[in-house]
Amino acid sequence: MKQDSPRNTTYTVDCEDYVHVVKFNPFDSGDACSLIAYGGNNCVVVGTCRFQEEDAEVEGMQYKTLRTFHHGIRVDAIAWSPETRLDAIPPQIRFCTAASDRKLRLFTSDLQDRNEFQTFDGHTDYINDLVFAPKEGQEVASVSDDHTCRVWDLEGNEKAHFVLRSPGMSVCWHPEEAFKLMVAEKNGTIRFYDLITQQAILSLECEQTPLMAADWCLKNTLKVGAVAGSDWIIWDMTRSSYPQDKRPVHVDRARLFRWSQVNENLFATTGYPGKTTTQLLVHHLGHPQPILTGTASVGSGLTWHRTLPLCAVGGDHKIFFWVTEM
Repeated sequence: MKQDSPRNTTYTVDCEDYVHVVKFNPFDSGDACSLIAYGGNNCVVVGTCRFQEEDAEVEGMQYKTLRTFHHGIRVDAIAWSPETRLDAIPPQIRFCTAASDRKLRLFTSDLQDRNEFQTFDGHTDYINDLVFAPKEGQEVASVSDDHTCRVWDLEGNEKAHFVLRSPGMSVCWHPEEAFKLMVAEKNGTIRFYDLITQQAILSLECEQTPLMAADWCLKNTLKVGAVAGSDWIIWDMTRSSYPQDKRPVHVDRARLFRWSQVNENLFATTGYPGKTTTQLLVHHLGHPQPILTGTASVGSGLTWHRTLPLCAVGGDHKIFFWVTEM
Protein backbone atom coordinates (compact mmCIF):
# COMPACT_ATOMS: atom_id res chain seq x y z
CA MET A 1 0.00 0.00 0.00
CA LYS A 2 1.56 3.25 -1.03
CA GLN A 3 1.69 6.34 1.13
CA ASP A 4 -0.55 8.99 -0.35
CA SER A 5 0.36 12.62 -0.55
CA PRO A 6 -2.50 15.12 0.00
CA ARG A 7 -4.79 14.71 -2.92
CA ASN A 8 -7.92 15.91 -4.52
CA THR A 9 -11.17 14.04 -4.28
CA THR A 10 -11.74 11.02 -6.50
CA TYR A 11 -15.29 12.16 -7.33
CA THR A 12 -17.60 15.03 -6.46
CA VAL A 13 -21.36 15.47 -6.75
CA ASP A 14 -22.97 18.91 -6.93
CA CYS A 15 -25.82 19.40 -4.45
CA GLU A 16 -28.70 21.84 -4.24
CA ASP A 17 -27.94 22.87 -0.66
CA TYR A 18 -25.13 23.08 1.88
CA VAL A 19 -24.49 19.49 3.02
CA HIS A 20 -24.57 19.23 6.83
CA VAL A 21 -24.57 15.44 6.93
CA VAL A 22 -24.12 12.63 4.41
CA LYS A 23 -24.89 8.94 4.88
CA PHE A 24 -24.53 5.87 2.68
CA ASN A 25 -27.15 3.21 3.37
CA PRO A 26 -25.17 0.56 5.33
CA PHE A 27 -27.74 -2.14 4.53
CA ASP A 28 -28.35 -4.13 1.35
CA SER A 29 -31.31 -2.52 -0.40
CA GLY A 30 -31.57 -5.19 -3.11
CA ASP A 31 -30.21 -2.97 -5.88
CA ALA A 32 -26.83 -2.78 -7.61
CA CYS A 33 -26.64 0.94 -6.86
CA SER A 34 -25.81 2.34 -3.42
CA LEU A 35 -28.27 4.61 -1.69
CA ILE A 36 -26.95 7.84 -0.25
CA ALA A 37 -28.77 10.60 1.64
CA TYR A 38 -27.63 14.08 2.47
CA GLY A 39 -29.17 16.67 4.74
CA GLY A 40 -29.20 20.37 4.00
CA ASN A 41 -30.66 23.48 5.62
CA ASN A 42 -34.26 22.40 5.05
CA CYS A 43 -34.33 19.20 3.00
CA VAL A 44 -33.05 15.63 2.76
CA VAL A 45 -32.02 14.41 -0.69
CA VAL A 46 -31.93 10.66 -1.41
CA GLY A 47 -29.99 9.43 -4.41
CA THR A 48 -28.18 6.43 -5.88
CA CYS A 49 -24.49 6.05 -6.68
CA ARG A 50 -22.61 3.60 -8.86
CA PHE A 51 -18.82 3.64 -9.14
CA GLN A 52 -16.39 2.36 -11.76
CA GLU A 53 -14.64 0.46 -8.94
CA GLU A 54 -17.65 -1.88 -8.81
CA ASP A 55 -18.99 -1.72 -12.39
CA ALA A 56 -16.69 -1.60 -15.41
CA GLU A 57 -19.46 -0.04 -17.52
CA VAL A 58 -19.54 3.08 -15.36
CA GLU A 59 -17.12 5.86 -16.20
CA GLY A 60 -16.06 7.46 -12.93
CA MET A 61 -19.28 7.58 -10.97
CA GLN A 62 -22.98 7.88 -11.77
CA TYR A 63 -25.23 9.75 -9.38
CA LYS A 64 -28.99 10.12 -9.65
CA THR A 65 -31.35 11.94 -7.27
CA LEU A 66 -34.39 9.81 -6.43
CA ARG A 67 -36.29 12.27 -4.29
CA THR A 68 -35.96 15.47 -2.27
CA PHE A 69 -37.82 15.43 1.04
CA HIS A 70 -38.89 18.74 2.50
CA HIS A 71 -37.58 18.97 6.07
CA GLY A 72 -38.21 22.59 7.00
CA ILE A 73 -35.22 22.86 9.34
CA ARG A 74 -31.50 22.09 9.32
CA VAL A 75 -30.69 18.35 9.28
CA ASP A 76 -28.04 17.31 11.83
CA ALA A 77 -27.99 13.51 11.56
CA ILE A 78 -29.46 10.78 9.34
CA ALA A 79 -29.94 7.06 9.99
CA TRP A 80 -31.05 4.51 7.37
CA SER A 81 -33.54 1.75 8.15
CA PRO A 82 -32.72 -1.86 7.13
CA GLU A 83 -36.33 -1.97 5.85
CA THR A 84 -35.32 0.24 2.91
CA ARG A 85 -35.73 -1.84 -0.26
CA LEU A 86 -35.34 -0.74 -3.87
CA ASP A 87 -36.23 -4.23 -5.19
CA ALA A 88 -39.67 -4.29 -3.51
CA ILE A 89 -42.85 -3.39 -5.42
CA PRO A 90 -43.39 -0.61 -4.72
CA PRO A 91 -39.94 0.31 -3.38
CA GLN A 92 -39.64 1.49 0.21
CA ILE A 93 -37.32 4.24 1.45
CA ARG A 94 -37.16 4.69 5.22
CA PHE A 95 -34.81 6.87 7.22
CA CYS A 96 -34.82 8.97 10.37
CA THR A 97 -33.33 12.43 10.93
CA ALA A 98 -32.33 14.53 13.91
CA ALA A 99 -32.81 18.26 13.61
CA SER A 100 -31.82 21.44 15.37
CA ASP A 101 -35.30 21.67 16.97
CA ARG A 102 -34.45 18.59 19.17
CA LYS A 103 -36.91 16.36 17.32
CA LEU A 104 -36.50 13.11 15.40
CA ARG A 105 -38.39 12.68 12.14
CA LEU A 106 -39.14 9.30 10.60
CA PHE A 107 -39.65 9.39 6.82
CA THR A 108 -41.25 6.57 4.81
CA SER A 109 -41.74 6.79 1.04
CA ASP A 110 -42.47 4.58 -1.96
CA LEU A 111 -40.87 7.26 -4.19
CA GLN A 112 -44.32 7.86 -5.70
CA ASP A 113 -47.49 8.85 -3.85
CA ARG A 114 -46.78 7.61 -0.34
CA ASN A 115 -44.63 10.11 1.55
CA GLU A 116 -45.15 10.07 5.28
CA PHE A 117 -43.27 11.44 8.21
CA GLN A 118 -43.68 11.28 11.97
CA THR A 119 -42.09 13.43 14.64
CA PHE A 120 -40.63 11.97 17.84
CA ASP A 121 -40.59 14.39 20.79
CA GLY A 122 -38.74 13.93 24.04
CA HIS A 123 -35.17 15.15 23.91
CA THR A 124 -34.69 18.50 25.62
CA ASP A 125 -31.39 19.45 23.96
CA TYR A 126 -29.42 18.99 20.75
CA ILE A 127 -29.46 15.42 19.31
CA ASN A 128 -25.98 14.31 18.25
CA ASP A 129 -26.51 10.86 16.74
CA LEU A 130 -29.13 8.22 15.99
CA VAL A 131 -29.26 4.66 14.64
CA PHE A 132 -31.84 2.04 13.62
CA ALA A 133 -31.98 -1.45 15.11
CA PRO A 134 -29.92 -3.27 12.45
CA LYS A 135 -31.92 -6.48 12.09
CA GLU A 136 -35.62 -5.63 11.95
CA GLY A 137 -35.44 -1.85 11.95
CA GLN A 138 -38.35 -1.57 14.39
CA GLU A 139 -36.58 0.74 16.85
CA VAL A 140 -34.41 3.86 16.73
CA ALA A 141 -31.84 4.90 19.36
CA SER A 142 -30.71 8.51 19.81
CA VAL A 143 -28.25 10.40 22.05
CA SER A 144 -28.34 14.02 23.04
CA ASP A 145 -26.70 16.90 24.89
CA ASP A 146 -29.53 16.39 27.42
CA HIS A 147 -27.47 13.54 28.96
CA THR A 148 -29.80 10.79 27.75
CA CYS A 149 -29.86 7.90 25.31
CA ARG A 150 -33.41 7.02 24.27
CA VAL A 151 -34.80 4.06 22.33
CA TRP A 152 -38.02 4.63 20.37
CA ASP A 153 -40.44 2.43 18.49
CA LEU A 154 -41.59 3.52 15.04
CA GLU A 155 -44.66 5.21 16.52
CA GLY A 156 -42.41 7.54 18.51
CA ASN A 157 -43.01 5.85 21.88
CA GLU A 158 -40.03 5.76 24.22
CA LYS A 159 -39.07 2.11 24.90
CA ALA A 160 -35.90 2.70 26.94
CA HIS A 161 -34.20 5.67 28.56
CA PHE A 162 -30.60 5.68 29.78
CA VAL A 163 -29.33 8.56 31.91
CA LEU A 164 -25.77 9.58 30.96
CA ARG A 165 -23.16 11.51 32.94
CA SER A 166 -22.36 13.92 30.10
CA PRO A 167 -23.65 14.68 26.58
CA GLY A 168 -24.16 11.59 24.40
CA MET A 169 -22.08 11.99 21.22
CA SER A 170 -22.42 8.66 19.37
CA VAL A 171 -24.72 5.65 19.48
CA CYS A 172 -24.04 2.35 17.65
CA TRP A 173 -26.07 -0.82 17.17
CA HIS A 174 -24.14 -3.81 15.81
CA PRO A 175 -25.92 -6.37 13.60
CA GLU A 176 -24.11 -9.22 15.39
CA GLU A 177 -24.94 -7.83 18.86
CA ALA A 178 -28.59 -6.90 18.40
CA PHE A 179 -29.34 -6.74 22.15
CA LYS A 180 -26.53 -4.34 22.99
CA LEU A 181 -26.22 -0.62 22.41
CA MET A 182 -22.94 1.30 22.47
CA VAL A 183 -23.13 4.88 23.76
CA ALA A 184 -20.16 7.28 23.74
CA GLU A 185 -20.16 10.28 26.07
CA LYS A 186 -18.34 13.56 25.76
CA ASN A 187 -16.55 12.93 29.08
CA GLY A 188 -14.54 10.12 27.45
CA THR A 189 -16.57 7.10 28.63
CA ILE A 190 -18.06 4.55 26.21
CA ARG A 191 -20.69 2.24 27.70
CA PHE A 192 -22.43 -0.86 26.41
CA TYR A 193 -26.02 -1.35 27.54
CA ASP A 194 -27.94 -4.61 27.61
CA LEU A 195 -31.30 -3.76 26.03
CA ILE A 196 -33.13 -6.62 27.75
CA THR A 197 -32.13 -5.77 31.32
CA GLN A 198 -31.57 -2.08 30.42
CA GLN A 199 -28.35 -2.13 32.44
CA ALA A 200 -24.81 -1.00 31.59
CA ILE A 201 -22.65 -4.12 31.16
CA LEU A 202 -19.24 -2.82 30.09
CA SER A 203 -17.40 0.48 29.81
CA LEU A 204 -14.30 1.77 28.03
CA GLU A 205 -12.28 4.80 29.10
CA CYS A 206 -10.35 7.03 26.71
CA GLU A 207 -8.70 9.11 29.46
CA GLN A 208 -9.00 12.33 27.52
CA THR A 209 -11.70 14.77 26.53
CA PRO A 210 -13.69 15.93 24.76
CA LEU A 211 -14.69 12.69 23.10
CA MET A 212 -16.46 13.86 19.91
CA ALA A 213 -17.34 10.62 18.10
CA ALA A 214 -16.99 6.86 18.44
CA ASP A 215 -17.77 3.87 16.24
CA TRP A 216 -18.16 0.10 16.71
CA CYS A 217 -16.28 -1.87 14.06
CA LEU A 218 -18.66 -3.74 11.74
CA LYS A 219 -16.08 -6.39 10.82
CA ASN A 220 -14.90 -7.08 14.38
CA THR A 221 -17.29 -6.65 17.31
CA LEU A 222 -14.36 -6.45 19.76
CA LYS A 223 -12.97 -3.27 18.18
CA VAL A 224 -14.11 0.23 19.05
CA GLY A 225 -12.61 3.49 17.81
CA ALA A 226 -13.07 7.14 18.77
CA VAL A 227 -11.65 10.62 18.46
CA ALA A 228 -10.99 12.74 21.54
CA GLY A 229 -8.97 15.93 21.70
CA SER A 230 -6.72 15.75 18.63
CA ASP A 231 -6.19 11.95 18.81
CA TRP A 232 -7.74 8.83 17.39
CA ILE A 233 -8.09 6.01 19.93
CA ILE A 234 -8.65 2.26 19.39
CA TRP A 235 -9.76 -0.37 21.92
CA ASP A 236 -9.49 -4.13 21.65
CA MET A 237 -12.11 -5.34 24.11
CA THR A 238 -10.47 -8.75 24.53
CA ARG A 239 -7.54 -7.00 26.18
CA SER A 240 -8.52 -4.04 28.30
CA SER A 241 -11.02 -1.29 28.95
CA TYR A 242 -8.17 1.14 28.27
CA PRO A 243 -6.97 2.06 24.77
CA GLN A 244 -4.81 -0.37 22.86
CA ASP A 245 -3.54 2.31 20.48
CA LYS A 246 -3.82 6.05 20.07
CA ARG A 247 -2.22 8.73 17.95
CA PRO A 248 -2.45 12.51 17.58
CA VAL A 249 -3.67 13.26 14.06
CA HIS A 250 -5.55 16.54 13.80
CA VAL A 251 -3.74 19.66 14.91
CA ASP A 252 -6.92 21.62 15.63
CA ARG A 253 -8.95 18.78 17.28
CA ALA A 254 -10.60 15.78 15.70
CA ARG A 255 -14.30 15.76 14.92
CA LEU A 256 -15.50 12.42 13.47
CA PHE A 257 -14.43 8.75 13.46
CA ARG A 258 -15.84 6.05 11.16
CA TRP A 259 -14.70 2.48 10.55
CA SER A 260 -14.68 1.17 7.00
CA GLN A 261 -17.50 -1.30 6.29
CA VAL A 262 -15.13 -3.67 4.46
CA ASN A 263 -11.88 -3.85 6.46
CA GLU A 264 -11.45 -3.97 10.23
CA ASN A 265 -8.11 -2.14 10.02
CA LEU A 266 -9.31 0.79 7.92
CA PHE A 267 -10.94 3.93 9.35
CA ALA A 268 -11.28 7.63 8.65
CA THR A 269 -11.21 10.74 10.84
CA THR A 270 -11.99 14.37 10.16
CA GLY A 271 -10.75 17.54 11.81
CA TYR A 272 -12.89 20.46 12.85
CA PRO A 273 -13.89 22.69 9.95
CA GLY A 274 -11.42 25.55 9.80
CA LYS A 275 -12.14 28.84 8.08
CA THR A 276 -12.31 27.22 4.66
CA THR A 277 -11.47 23.53 4.76
CA THR A 278 -11.76 20.35 6.77
CA GLN A 279 -9.08 17.69 6.76
CA LEU A 280 -10.02 14.07 6.07
CA LEU A 281 -7.51 11.36 7.01
CA VAL A 282 -7.81 7.68 6.14
CA HIS A 283 -5.81 5.40 8.43
CA HIS A 284 -4.77 1.75 8.32
CA LEU A 285 -3.77 0.10 11.59
CA GLY A 286 -0.80 -1.55 9.88
CA HIS A 287 0.69 1.80 8.84
CA PRO A 288 2.23 4.48 11.06
CA GLN A 289 1.06 7.38 8.86
CA PRO A 290 -2.35 8.12 7.29
CA ILE A 291 -2.66 6.37 3.93
CA LEU A 292 -4.74 9.19 2.46
CA THR A 293 -5.06 12.87 3.25
CA GLY A 294 -7.84 14.90 1.69
CA THR A 295 -9.45 18.28 2.22
CA ALA A 296 -13.05 19.35 1.78
CA SER A 297 -14.30 22.90 1.65
CA VAL A 298 -15.91 23.37 5.09
CA GLY A 299 -16.80 19.70 5.28
CA SER A 300 -19.30 18.00 7.55
CA GLY A 301 -20.42 14.41 7.92
CA LEU A 302 -18.38 11.29 7.14
CA THR A 303 -19.63 8.00 5.72
CA TRP A 304 -18.23 4.79 4.16
CA HIS A 305 -19.60 2.84 1.21
CA ARG A 306 -21.08 -0.56 2.10
CA THR A 307 -18.83 -2.68 -0.14
CA LEU A 308 -15.97 -0.44 -1.35
CA PRO A 309 -13.05 1.23 0.47
CA LEU A 310 -14.62 4.58 -0.42
CA CYS A 311 -15.70 7.36 1.93
CA ALA A 312 -17.61 10.59 1.49
CA VAL A 313 -17.76 13.97 3.25
CA GLY A 314 -20.30 16.75 2.72
CA GLY A 315 -19.41 20.36 1.98
CA ASP A 316 -20.64 23.58 0.46
CA HIS A 317 -23.16 22.44 -2.18
CA LYS A 318 -21.02 19.34 -2.82
CA ILE A 319 -20.34 15.78 -1.69
CA PHE A 320 -16.70 14.73 -1.93
CA PHE A 321 -15.72 11.08 -2.44
CA TRP A 322 -12.32 9.46 -1.89
CA VAL A 323 -11.35 5.95 -2.92
CA THR A 324 -8.54 4.37 -0.93
CA GLU A 325 -6.77 1.03 -0.94
CA MET A 326 -7.56 -1.91 1.31
